[in-house]
Amino acid sequence: MFSRRLFLAAAGSTLWVPASANAHSGHYHFTLGVASGSPRDTSVVLWTRLAPDPLNGGGMPVGAVMVRYRVCLDDAMRRTVQEGVAMTSEAKAHSVHVTLNGLEPGREYWYQFYFGEDESPIGRTKTTDPKATSATFAIANCQAWETGHYAAYRDIAEWAPDCVIHLGDYIYEGGTSELGVRRRTNAGTQIEYEVVRKHNSGEITTLYDYRNRYALYRSDPHLQAAHAAAPWIVSMDDHEVDNNWAGSTPQDPDKQTSLEFAVRKLAAFQAYYEHMPLEQPPTLNGLAGHLQIYGAYEFGPARVNMLDTRQYRSDQVCGQGFPSDFPCDALENPALSMTGINQEKWLLDQLKNSDAKYNVIAQQTWFAPYRYSENPASRKWNMDQWDGYPLQRQRLVDAMADEVSNPIVLSGDWHCASAMTVHKDPENAKSDRVAHNFAATSISSVCSWSPSVAQAQSANPHVSYVNGEQRGYLRCVADSQNWTSTYRTVANPSDSASKVGTDTEIRVRDI
Repeated sequence: MFSRRLFLAAAGSTLWVPASANAHSGHYHFTLGVASGSPRDTSVVLWTRLAPDPLNGGGMPVGAVMVRYRVCLDDAMRRTVQEGVAMTSEAKAHSVHVTLNGLEPGREYWYQFYFGEDESPIGRTKTTDPKATSATFAIANCQAWETGHYAAYRDIAEWAPDCVIHLGDYIYEGGTSELGVRRRTNAGTQIEYEVVRKHNSGEITTLYDYRNRYALYRSDPHLQAAHAAAPWIVSMDDHEVDNNWAGSTPQDPDKQTSLEFAVRKLAAFQAYYEHMPLEQPPTLNGLAGHLQIYGAYEFGPARVNMLDTRQYRSDQVCGQGFPSDFPCDALENPALSMTGINQEKWLLDQLKNSDAKYNVIAQQTWFAPYRYSENPASRKWNMDQWDGYPLQRQRLVDAMADEVSNPIVLSGDWHCASAMTVHKDPENAKSDRVAHNFAATSISSVCSWSPSVAQAQSANPHVSYVNGEQRGYLRCVADSQNWTSTYRTVANPSDSASKVGTDTEIRVRDI
């Protein structure tokens, strides 16, 4: 159990910080907390960043420095099993990535970093165990800084699952908004939300900008607590770079040249790596940057296949109306891809060769179709989701239908919780059921299109639950008997001390 000594879960509390926090040069260096991630059965990645002035480039002088770390079997940090030093410098914003090897499967560990007289908060991590009989996951995504506090992350930290799976939109790239209540109208219904805190600059495009934006988000105590409570598996969606980007194409190619977007994307990839517990840094081939994100993880009864649906994606086709638009002939192009050829082949191999009880595809957008019109003759889809890539979706559905055990698709992106079934013919709910698609609502991002989603639910008989009105996250428990998805919702996203409760719970064997 994760000791309450590490952080206090009560309203208004912050991470536990050592008494020596300001002893070194008058500035505490571990202002952004600690994290772990990319968990394997005998290894895990530890992360921190030295940032005494986090919102102004970090505040570290130029040059390489050494950061000490220690890993223990107990939260009192008395039974040391590994320790060492890691070098970092301004080349990676003085971030620290330590890959621990030689660990025991399915074991909890506690870790801490040291620099000068400063001690970091203590973090808890856990290796995976392919032989475990159960696994617990928190599914999170879409945490716009301005439109809500992070009470959901406080709830995740208190739960301390085996792993947090983050499906993207960790930051938002947009500029700053004025504080106060906002109102929008969608489908004849007025949506009200509040801007509760402001971004720290205009729209971000440079490496310096991206670093400061990550530091802003990382400054939240409840987000730091969730990182310290469990290892994370992470993947980008669009806002880590630019809204609705696809491959080498920005949202607005009329306003960004190919060269400008390539440079911007490299900056975004670098800053993402600098703030995440990833195994590998980005690689460069001229301006063609690449960041390895997709991979498979074994959690007892569940194999989790994390996808990257932005970096290799074909540009969206047909109209870009929001939240939906009419289909066009271009959707019938078999080359349209969310994942690219190589990642698709990798995923198909993972599904074919898996002996896991639950085969999980964790990815960014809604996988099951969602029709935004009652009239089949005027059907409308969201082209940024899998509805805009129907032939590749069908290939994956066919693969899951071929004796793959209990396929589970996890989704984020849409700021709307949902529970959907996936069928052999995705648009025909009377065809054989192949998989379940569970989507988490957003941590804090507003779903101003929720009335359109709610009004269209009757046109989607494969959808049993929709909630775009509340913020929160998704808890998933996999064991030998069942897969259970629990939708946790925040009572008041404008209040960092808000209560968090269960809206509904769905057991796969019951549906």
